[in-house]
Formats: sequence, structure tokens, C-alpha cells
Amino acid sequence: MFPKGLTCSGSAASLLLVGLLIGLGANLDRVSGDVGLVHRRFEYKYSFKPPYLAQKDGTVPFWEYGGHAIASSENVRIAPSLRSQKGAIWTKQKTNFDWWEVEIVFRVSGRGRIGADGLAFWYTSEKGSYLGDVFGSSDRWVGLGIFFDSFDNDNKHNNPYISAVLNDGTRQFDHQQDGSTQLLSGCLRDFRNKPFPTRAKIEYYNNILTVLFHNGMTNNDQNYEMCFRAENVVLPKTGYFGLSAATGGLADDHDVFHFLTTSLHIPGQFKEEPAPGEDAAKLTQEYQDYQKKLELQKEEYRKEHPDEQKDDLDSLFEDFNERELRQIWEAQTNTFEQLRTLSSKLDEVIGRQERTLGLLSVSAQAGAGGAPPPQIAVGGGVGAGSTIMRHEVDALLQNQNVMVQTVREIRSIIGEVHARTDSILSNQARAPTAQVQAGGYDVQSLMNEMRDGMNQVRQGVAGVAQRLQTHGTGPQAQGSVQCPTQNCLSLTAFLVVIVVQLLVMLGYSMYRDSREAQAKKFY
Repeated sequence: MFPKGLTCSGSAASLLLVGLLIGLGANLDRVSGDVGLVHRRFEYKYSFKPPYLAQKDGTVPFWEYGGHAIASSENVRIAPSLRSQKGAIWTKQKTNFDWWEVEIVFRVSGRGRIGADGLAFWYTSEKGSYLGDVFGSSDRWVGLGIFFDSFDNDNKHNNPYISAVLNDGTRQFDHQQDGSTQLLSGCLRDFRNKPFPTRAKIEYYNNILTVLFHNGMTNNDQNYEMCFRAENVVLPKTGYFGLSAATGGLADDHDVFHFLTTSLHIPGQFKEEPAPGEDAAKLTQEYQDYQKKLELQKEEYRKEHPDEQKDDLDSLFEDFNERELRQIWEAQTNTFEQLRTLSSKLDEVIGRQERTLGLLSVSAQAGAGGAPPPQIAVGGGVGAGSTIMRHEVDALLQNQNVMVQTVREIRSIIGEVHARTDSILSNQARAPTAQVQAGGYDVQSLMNEMRDGMNQVRQGVAGVAQRLQTHGTGPQAQGSVQCPTQNCLSLTAFLVVIVVQLLVMLGYSMYRDSREAQAKKFY
């Protein structure tokens, strides 16, 4: 029933209801597409990623590459940074699913401010060329091409640019205009010389093509932004995935690290395809043969090396249970140590608290009786005899602090003397002819030098006495010699000369050692 003033015929009501249902269905499809209520399956036969991207023979499993492309264990260099280079890589077989999502992790880098020519993603009904004219692949393709164009051919200053171009096999790509006349959609994004690899996520689901782009400025692999979204895009039912790149007068390295393909299926319509019986049986047989071959090799090795069987390799490594038990025991041990430390700290705090409470109680009693503050007795109690006044206690504490400071200074001086002694000993030890003794100097060599000096003095004195006697025998010399019958040099003078000479030699020896020690500091 409609209210008064509102009328509605049966046909109009039916049309209105149909329109509401159609709009609701479209909204539900959009919501389901937004929240990703689809069944996703990783397709390893249409993907590659490191490590071990390329095999030892240089091939990439389930892929074929050619031209100037180079495959390694970490990436595929589609085109190197040399002039006029082209290369491409294609899947070996066509897809067997309708909807898909491809994530590409790549890097385009070069020395120049401007690079060329760019990288291309392909989904075509047939494989393209490896040395083609369109970013290293064939022109007049049937399917989709997404171009990461780094060179500005039309001089509009709108590069690097990401563009999508559809072709039915009849149109030739417009290089001079960078394909702008054939463009499906695109966005202006810089993907050259980024600190981290750039990423692109290409999704084709329900005839809607969506391209998300990661600019490579962060290491967060989820930091994507929308590049473009195109609806009513019709692509071949099955096709080949491919990547290509090319360089011109300018050159960049075009490296691809990951190419991850995921098939998208409508919920409720996906059926897991069981592996064929023949392939499963073949794989099982190969696995069993490999296990038998491995056991035979182990047995032969044991027979050839019987001595090495004494050490059980399993005993060298701890299993999961042993490691878990060890970690639990270490954690409990650390916990016990911390608890014991906390217990000792708590006992110390309780002792200090009890002493403080005792002092406070004594002070409170003294204040209540009107008596002066208690005096601290020598024996530790409070009384009238043999007491120490407060200022005497302060003086005693001050003297004790001074003594402690003095002891620290003496300790530092002793440490400095000890350090200098060690340095002198080490310098003497590094000397070529040094002989380190307990006293710090070569006492034996010093005594030998002193003995040699005394011998030289004695020989000199004997020579002087002989000369005096020789000259004293003549008649003319008798008058000039004042004391021919006694020694001209007294014992006291002789000993003084000897002591002075020894002191001079000792001082010279110490001076020489100190000079050598100072000189060695510079080496």
C-alpha cells in the first residue's frame, strides 16, 4: 500500500525492484573484488625468484630467454648497460587459468641522468621475439603490453612513464609518440636508480586490469600505490607471460629479481586438479631410487673410512629437546641468581630501616622528656659516662675521610711509580743488549765498569810515580822534586778521586739509559 498522493503501477514497481537488484549485485561484486574474496593459487611454472634462479647449465626452469639476456642465481638481466642491447624471457607453456596476478620486482639503474629504453611486461597469445623492435620484443602482438618507458621520445618531458597498450595484431606501435595514441591507461612514475628494488603488481580479474606500483624508496614490500585501473579489458583466454628490455644510445641495466604469478579463481568454482597417476608414480619411483643410491654411497663411505666411524655425527649436534631443556635450565639459573641478589638487597634495606627506626625512637623519647639529644657512648650505648660529643664525632669522621683520601693518593702515587718502573723495565727489555735484573739496572755490568775504572786509575798513579822516580834520579831533578822519599798522592785524595769517578760513571750510566728509553718511545 502506498500513502495518499503516491501511486505506482505494477510494471513500474517491477522495474524499480530489478534496478535495485542489479545495483546491489554490482556493489556486491565490487565489494567482493575489493576485499579479495577469491581463491588464490601460486603458479610455480610461471614464476621465478632467487636463490638458485638459474641452474648450473644457465637455464631457468619453465622459462626460455634469449638475445642479450643473462640469467644468474640471483636475477635475470634482461638487457645490460651497453648500447643497442635487446633481450627477453618467456614462459615455456601457456596459462591454464583465466584470471591472474603478477608481482614483478625489478631494478632499472644507470650512470646517466637519463636512461633508455625501458622494460616491458607481456601477456600475449604467442611468444614474441628476443630481438624485436618494441622494447626487445615483437611488434603487432595479440594481447597486453605494459611498458616501463624511461626515454622521452616525444619530448613532452613525461618520462619515466608506465603505460598499458592493447593490440589485436594489426596495429604497429608508435615509437615517436611513446605509444600515447594507442594508450589504454598509464601513470607518471620514476623507477630509475632507486635505493631499493622497485615493484609492480599487475592484476587481471573479471576483465578489470589494475596496476599497483612501489617506488623503491622504502624496504616495505607492501607500500604500493595505485597507478591505474581499467575496466572492460578483454585479453586472450590463454597466453604466455614474458619480459623484455632494450637499450639505445643511452643504456641502463634492466634486472628482474622476482616474477611471481598467482592464479585467481572465483570462490566455489575452483577444483584442485590431482596430479596424474603416471607422474605421481614416476616421482615416487625417482625418490625411492635416490634414497637407495644415497644409502649405498653412505655404506661405501663407511667401508672406505672405518676410522671415522668412531665419531658419531649425531652426537655433535643437540636435538630440539636438548636445546629446549638447556634454554630452560639457563633461564631458571639466571632467575635464581637474580632472586638471590634481590634477597640480599632486601636484607640490607631491612637492616637500614631497623637502624633508622631505632634512632627515631630514641630521638622521640628524648624530645618527650625535655632532655637534650642523647650522646653516643664509646661502647655503642647511651649513658652519662665516657661519652663523645657530636662535634667530636664530626671531627672523627672528617679525620677518617682525610685519611681515606690520603690513602687513595698514596695508592695512586704507588701505582704511578709501579707503572713507570714497568715502563723502564719494558724499555730495557726491548733494548738490543739489555739484561733486565730484579733491581731494574744491569748491576753486574756496572760493577765491571767500576772495576775497570779503578784499574785504570791505579795504572795511571803507578805511571806517575815511576816518572817521578825516573826524573828524581838525576842530579838536576833532585832539587826540583820536593818529596822524593814519600808519595805525592795521599790515601784520602785517592779515595776521593775514586768516589767522584764512580759517581760520575753511575750518573752517566743512568743518564744514558734514560736517554735510550726516551728515544725508543718514538719507534
